[in-house]
Parts: sequence; structure tokens; C-alpha cells
Amino acid sequence: MQTVTRLDTTPKSYSMCLRNAVEVFTREIINCLFDTYYSKEYLPKSQEKFYIILERLNIEHKDSYWLDFTASFKEIRAKLDLDALAALNSDPAAKSLEEIYLAYPGFYAIIVYRLSHQLLHQNIPILPRMMSEFAHGVTGTDIHPGAEIGESFFIDHATGIVIGETTVIKNHVKIFQGVTLGGIQVKKSLAETKRHPTIENDVVIYANATILGGDVVIGANSVIGANVCITESLPENSVVTVQAKNKIFFKK
Repeated sequence: MQTVTRLDTTPKSYSMCLRNAVEVFTREIINCLFDTYYSKEYLPKSQEKFYIILERLNIEHKDSYWLDFTASFKEIRAKLDLDALAALNSDPAAKSLEEIYLAYPGFYAIIVYRLSHQLLHQNIPILPRMMSEFAHGVTGTDIHPGAEIGESFFIDHATGIVIGETTVIKNHVKIFQGVTLGGIQVKKSLAETKRHPTIENDVVIYANATILGGDVVIGANSVIGANVCITESLPENSVVTVQAKNKIFFKK
């Protein structure tokens, strides 16, 4: 029998103002990650904000968390540079890397994902989800920080994308607006299981496609067409599209 948590009738106080604090902190960290001059002035201020957020969340060991977080910046920046290059090489509308860094919402969502994923990896509760929800509100892209995403990841147009907690995305994957990588069932009892799909290398997933299920694996070099719904694994080099009369067409 599923256990149901019931609401305590005694009102409890929550620090809702932390949402604003996390938004400011996230923006500052992103600026520090890409701007050396900004970082020299604002990184110590960001550290103070980080400490305050952790204190409000009743999290101890602030110094070690901060040192581990900042030590990851070089690796995170290297991954993001590959993501930006993937966007430039994939999108015919992109005119320069500077345009990717400054104007692409999909890239911005990936930045926040890689930062929040690091904090989750450090076992910091709540803060990574607050950061991902900030990015969700700004870009329309919902990437759970628990997802595992490889190198050279490109999100085009961004809006309406959902990537679930246990999703695994390998290298050189491209996805378009409206894509959902989700679970086939929503049950609390499945919290500790893999509920979301695995996407292998060099897969392209076009607009509004839906891929559901923790056992689903999309083989390398596959193309998933727009508006397709997939709940079964596909071999390498598959092509799946919607043809006339809404029938799914599969070709290997």
C-alpha cells in the first residue's frame, strides 16, 4: 500500500524569499563563469549569498560546499563551451559564438543545468531544484538537475522542453522545442527507480516529440521526427516519423 503524507494542520513558516535570493545568486554565478572581470568583483559577494542560502536551508559545511562548487567551474565552463560550439555548428541561424552565449535560451538553460547538477552531485538539497525552476521560468525549459547529460548538447528554440530526473543523454544530442523525455507512470513508489529514457550518442529529436519510460533506449544516430510518441526502445540508426493519417512510420 502506498504511503500518503498528509498536511500538518499547524502552519509552518517557509523562507519564500529564497526564490528571489536564488535567482540573484544564479545570475551572478553565470556572469562569474563567463566574465573574468565580473568574477573578480562579484565572486566573493556570490559566496556570501551562497552561505546565506545554505543557512536558510539549515545546511552545514558551507565552506567545503563552496570550495567544491568553485573547483568545478573550470570543467563546467569547458563543457559549456562545447555546448555553445554544438549550437553554432547545428543552427544555420546562428551567426557567431557570441550570439549563442548572449542570446540563446536553450544554451542558458544548459548553463543552469550544469551548475545545478554539480550542486546536486554534492548532495546539497533543494537549492539545485530552485535553480532549475529559475531557468524554467526564464527559458521555458525544464531540466531536472538529476538528469545525466553528456557533451556537446544542443537545445534549439527551448520553449516547452521537459527532461526528467533520471533521463540519460549521451554526447552530441540535439533536441527541439516541445520535446518531453518523461516517465510513463507517475507514482511515488517509483521515486527510486529509473523512470525516464536513455538517449544514445548523435540522436536528433524534433519538435513536440515525446519519449516515455525508464527502460526506453533510443539507439545512436537515430532521428525522432516531430510529434512522435515513443514508449519502446529503438535500435541504432532508426528514423521515426509521423506520416499521413497520424500513423507512425519506422525505418531502420
